[in-house]
Amino acid sequence: MASDVWIVGVGMTHFGRHPDRSVKDLTREAVNAALADAGASAADIEAAWFANVAQSILEGQACVPGEIALRSMGIGGIPVVNVENACASASTALDAAATWLDAGRGGIALAVGVEKMFLDDKKKMMSVFDAGWDVYDVPATTRRLLAMGEGLEPPADEQDDPGLHSVFMDVYASLARHHMRINGTTREQIAAVAAKNHVHSQHNPLSQYRMPMTVEEVLAARRIAWPLTLPMCSPISDGAAAAIVVRGDMLDRFDRKRAVRIHATALMSGTDRGPDEAEKHITRRAALAAYNRAGLGPEDMSVAEVHDATAFAEILQVENLGFCKLGEGGPLTLSGATRLGGRIPVNPSGGLESRGHPVGATGLAQVYELTTQLRGEAGARQAPGARFAIAENGGGFHGIEEAAACVTILGR
Repeated sequence: MASDVWIVGVGMTHFGRHPDRSVKDLTREAVNAALADAGASAADIEAAWFANVAQSILEGQACVPGEIALRSMGIGGIPVVNVENACASASTALDAAATWLDAGRGGIALAVGVEKMFLDDKKKMMSVFDAGWDVYDVPATTRRLLAMGEGLEPPADEQDDPGLHSVFMDVYASLARHHMRINGTTREQIAAVAAKNHVHSQHNPLSQYRMPMTVEEVLAARRIAWPLTLPMCSPISDGAAAAIVVRGDMLDRFDRKRAVRIHATALMSGTDRGPDEAEKHITRRAALAAYNRAGLGPEDMSVAEVHDATAFAEILQVENLGFCKLGEGGPLTLSGATRLGGRIPVNPSGGLESRGHPVGATGLAQVYELTTQLRGEAGARQAPGARFAIAENGGGFHGIEEAAACVTILGR
């Protein structure tokens, strides 16, 4: 059954490098923007969920980061829940806030995600990603995931750049090669995702990168891990995003015409499925659960934001969300169906590749974009007539897939 929880305010900072701004600063900007958008004040908030991944690792601020960041802007004396669920942290925070409201525990709640990831110490900065899988079993985990890419080797003249990058880029490259070998997916199709998202991002003033690119430019860029080039990969980012959510019986206090309903959320963990059991993928299971709760299907969706940590990931996730058959995400992209103006625009914000990826904020940045789309306020990146929208946000690795995934369905 669909929930009776509504988004009445959203806020987001610019994503990118913010060397002179703290977690507190970024939190304050995003939350104040969401409050202003809702026409609410900090005193209205009855409970808050604070998503963050890196601060405990990079700054040593563990245990109570949300209480500290929110108190600095005058929000205290209420329940504050800290959420860390890898790159799915922010969508997990929204899922928990919506569940709390649906349970009748209160009427108005805040979900906020924030990340301050840039450091001069690059090794320490990249160490955040070392915690995103089983640290007791790193050699076996690495072998298992990289083995997925065996059987399709890079051409001899296309060697990877040895520059610093997350080990997850090697993992995504391995998963991409597996998909290419099994389904015939091509580098051009993967590059088409990146080019589309870079074109979309030029219309997003909060995006980290706003330079359009062609497929040819994407393919000619610096190689990271074959078949992936730099524009196919999400960057390191600082930023924050927030949402004010309310129970349906509180809507009269806000502008109903701009309120967006959370029809369903579905949070899943992974399973020990085999490499050829694509129908059991964590995101596919989350999507089916969300569609069932909302009483909707993929054919009802007008626009989507998916977790394109790399361009290949978007190909995989449009399949899992049911926009095409399994294995056909590459041709779907190349057909133009996922561009603005296409059958199902995907990542009109520019996605993680262009908008940026402050990991603890990404899920709520997707919700910011989709709320803006459903209100008809997205300007040059507007998906015409958007009525229903879906977000997919995943994080970490366990087994051969993400450790956590959350799917959120919104509607006007």
